[in-house]
Order: sequence, then structure tokens, then C-alpha cells
Amino acid sequence: MQASGSHGLSLFLSLFLLLRCRGNALKASAALMERKMEENTDRNVEAGSETGGEDALVGNVNKLTVSPPGYTGPLRKGHLIFDACFESGNLGRVDYISDFEFDLFIRPDTCNPRFRVWFNFTVENVRETQRVIFNIVNFSKTKSLYRDGMSPVVKSTSRPKWQRLPPKNVYYYRCPDHRRNYVMSFAFCFDQEDDVYQFAYCYPYTYTRLQHYLASLERRNLPYLQREQLGLSVQQRRLDLLTITNSENVSSEREKKLVFLTARVHPGESPASFVCQGVIDFLVSQHPVAQILRDHVIFKIVPMLNPDGVYLGNYRCSLMGFDLNRHWQDPSPWAQPTLHAVKQLIVQMDQDPSVSLEFYIDVHSHSTMLNGFMYGNVFEDEERAQRQAVFPRLLCQNAPDFSFSNTSFNRDKVKAGTGRRFLGGLLDDTSYCYTLEVSFYGYMTVASTAPVPYSEEIYMKLGRNVARTFLDYYKLSNLIKDNRPTNIHSTDGMSQTGKSKTGVGRDTSDRKSEKNQCSGRS
Repeated sequence: MQASGSHGLSLFLSLFLLLRCRGNALKASAALMERKMEENTDRNVEAGSETGGEDALVGNVNKLTVSPPGYTGPLRKGHLIFDACFESGNLGRVDYISDFEFDLFIRPDTCNPRFRVWFNFTVENVRETQRVIFNIVNFSKTKSLYRDGMSPVVKSTSRPKWQRLPPKNVYYYRCPDHRRNYVMSFAFCFDQEDDVYQFAYCYPYTYTRLQHYLASLERRNLPYLQREQLGLSVQQRRLDLLTITNSENVSSEREKKLVFLTARVHPGESPASFVCQGVIDFLVSQHPVAQILRDHVIFKIVPMLNPDGVYLGNYRCSLMGFDLNRHWQDPSPWAQPTLHAVKQLIVQMDQDPSVSLEFYIDVHSHSTMLNGFMYGNVFEDEERAQRQAVFPRLLCQNAPDFSFSNTSFNRDKVKAGTGRRFLGGLLDDTSYCYTLEVSFYGYMTVASTAPVPYSEEIYMKLGRNVARTFLDYYKLSNLIKDNRPTNIHSTDGMSQTGKSKTGVGRDTSDRKSEKNQCSGRS
């Protein structure tokens, strides 16, 4: 997408940062006494990394033209126009530094200035071959996968498929010019004057995209899929609940095994939606494994638990500034209505003697770790603790990007209000509650020497493999007719546009090579 070579852009950014650092070094000696006098202010700034720093940022930029200071002439090509006033957009401020450098400020989550991570904005009125450096200057997190090779994603009107920027064009560093906050700088060269370019922290998955996807499923009139509105958000957006199972399974008198899955309680964690869609795509497919699972298990899925936060472009919070995944113990029906509705449903199902609620899985994305992995709970009963490790071990065998060695079981106090912790204490000892995490960046395999970046499709593959793993967990493989293969092929799940996906199944040699890793000996 960039007109000139990636190497040239990397050199351009490296020289620029080197000159900036040398300039800062020359200033350091003269500023030493001043810094000592301002130690108290600095301490307040460090607190500001948690409480907001740029407290004036309360809205997104709206078709903001950024031209040189004092310029009053007509708009010229190369005077960039920034916009984030669209669904899931986030950019609070743009500062002109020079013709080729701009400081960009993330808008904090609504009603909660602590969280500043997600960004999603467009740039237009570019000049062909125009080189720029964008500095995202007010991240609220110090640790980031940007240090390990992660890069933002970009698309344009003539090339609508998201792609990651070359990692060598991205730098993540602590900057004295910005209150010692961490800054992510990336170089880019515009190559199409008529294009509108869009940059984001990771692949966006909006509320509207979900609604279109669910509507397309409904139009298929599948007898084993039911969509219902479980509730409404504060801003009156749908809280959707999908039930996927054979109708005879629901009406039968035998005990019903139930798996409950939720995603996007943290709105900026967009990969969770791709994983969730992968689960749904597989479960509604005609794959023999999916058919058997529908005959034996009821799947209930809430694909977007925080629709307001997603729509608004928040990273972690709801419209009213609540981290919903810390309010499971006593959610408010008016301030946290979506969480309240889901909790009520789970409690109701847990009290139904005809239902065995066996799994609760909450899907998230992780900003500092690689691979997919799980968090589970700690139990005093050693046998129960060992049983809880079974599903992650099986998933590790089915998904090359899932890491059992990264999976952990804990009872951290700070996690007490999460769905995993609260429901783990509420449900009986036959139920297992997990947080499924997937990296914003990429994954390592047994054979890889560097992280493999995730794409939208690979995130969905993980979801399909999560669904596939329930066949192994419930030991239903013997029901596959005529010894048909259980690998998941490209026709199993269909994307939102109806195009087939690449395969995700693995052969016996793959499983053998990963056996040690999945048994915790990596």
C-alpha cells in the first residue's frame, strides 16, 4: 500500500528518531535542575497515566484539517484531514509538528479517563508519495506487543482488506517530550491521492458488522439456530443471544449439557469477536462434528456483551465508564443492563434441574502476550483441578496457536469481579469457567522462530477449533459416521460475505509434534 519501499520508510523513521533523541540529550543537562524542582509534578503525571493525563479529550476529531500554523490559504493536497466520528472510531486530538510529523492523542474511554489504548481513524486529502510519521503519544499502558513486533493495521478505499504495517516501520518507546508516556511512532507513505486511509489498533469488528452477520444467519432459517434479544444496552442497542442445538435435544427428557460463551465485554478487544464468529460458523455448519455436537450439547452464545462500548470506540469500558468484567457480583439493571441480563439467565439455567451448565467461556484479547491461552480458577479439590485442565489440553492439541504453557489457574483478588471468578464460585463442581485469551498480535508454534501475525481468518480458525474440541471433551468421536475425517476444512465455516475459508485441521504428525507442549513440558 505504500508507494516507496518499506526499507526507505524504516530508515526515514530511524533517522528521525535518532535526531530527536540527540536533541533531547542536549537539552537534558540544562533541564536537570528544572526536573528536580518538578519532581512532585512528575509524580502527578505518573498518576495521570492511570487517571487521564490529557483530560481535555472528551470527543473524537470530526473532519479535522491539519495545516501548518498560521496558514490561511486554500486547502492544499497534503493538508491532512483526520476523522474518527464513525462507529468504533477513536482519535481525540491531532497536533501538527511539521509537514511530515503529527502527534495523535487517543480519546479516553467515555466517563473513564484511565483507559487509552484503542484507536481507529481515517486520513484523507493526502498527496501522492507523501511520507508521514504518526506518533500515538498517550497510551495508558506501559507494556505493549508493539515492543515485540506488533504493528497497526491499515486499509484504504481502493484496497479495503485490512493489512498490518511492516513492523520495522513501527517504534514503541518512552518519550520525555510527552510526560514520559510511552509513544508508538509509525512511518507511512501515501500512494493514492484519492484514497481515504484508515488506521486502527487492531482489526475492527463493529456492532453493525455483528448485526449484519446475525441477520444473515437468521435468513438461512436453520432449524437448529435461534436468535433472541436478551435485553438492551443503556443506549438501546441489542443484546443478542444465540442458541445452537438440535431441537430434539431441547425437548428431550434427558439431562441437557449446556455450554455458555460470551465475548466483547471489553469493547476494544476486537479479536474476541472473530474468535466468537469462528465458533458460531462451525457450530451452524454441516460438518459432521458440528452435527454431532448439536445432537448432544446446547450452545448459548452472547457475541457482544458491551455493545455501547464497541459502538463508541472504547477500549475497556461501557458508556458510563464501567469495566463490566469487574461487576459480575452485583450488576445494576440500569447502569449495567447487559451484564445484569446475562447473569440472570445463567443463574436461571443453573437452577434448572434438567440442565447441566458445564462450561462458561468468556473470550478476550491480550495486549502483552502471544498465542491463545486460558485462565482458569483454583480449586482445593485436586481431582477437580485436574479435570479443569482437560479442556485446555485438548484445545492445545486441536489448535496450533493455542498455548497450554501460557494457560494459568489463579485466584487474584483483582479478578474477583470477573465472570470467570464469580461464576466459578457460584456454579457447582461439575461446571468449569474459563477466560479464553487471544493475542492482539500473533502466536508462536513449535516450529516457528518468530511470531506469526494473526489475521481475521486465523482468529476465526481458533474459534472453529474451540468448537471442535468439545467433540473430544465429550468423547463423541466414535459417532462420526463411516470413519469420516474430523479435520475442519475450508467449507465448514462461511464468512460474513459468504466466501469460504481456509482449512484449520491438522494431521497426525502435527499432533505428535505438539504433544509435549500440550502436556506442559514445553
